[in-house]
Amino acid sequence: MVEYKNTEKLSDILKAASDPTRRAILTMLVQQGALRVTELAKHYDMSLNSISKHIKVLEKAGLVSRKTMGRVHLIEAELEPISEIENWFKNLKSIWALRLENLDALIGMPDDGDKYERIDVKRGTHH
Repeated sequence: MVEYKNTEKLSDILKAASDPTRRAILTMLVQQGALRVTELAKHYDMSLNSISKHIKVLEKAGLVSRKTMGRVHLIEAELEPISEIENWFKNLKSIWALRLENLDALIGMPDDGDKYERIDVKRGTHH
């Protein structure tokens, strides 16, 4: 069994990305660059306090960073944590690929890259 070493960090990233508002905020920051919290809030029908809470979740996950210049707080996307998700999915994919290879070997299917033939179980015929 493959175990992921940084489960808390991955959980924070996935939790942050699970909310549609936070995904939209992150997307906007990637597309437009660093923005003030008040500029982000203009796009949503919610209080500035609610937007700030979403930003704090994104900050905890490392998906955004805050730059303070005097009284101005700029929020900027940080995409490095996305590689954590990519690596986790890559591991899952490799596990499934190995399981499929084992299944192919077990049932005697050739690994020639062709599509598998379909077997009609009711009729016992191959398609």
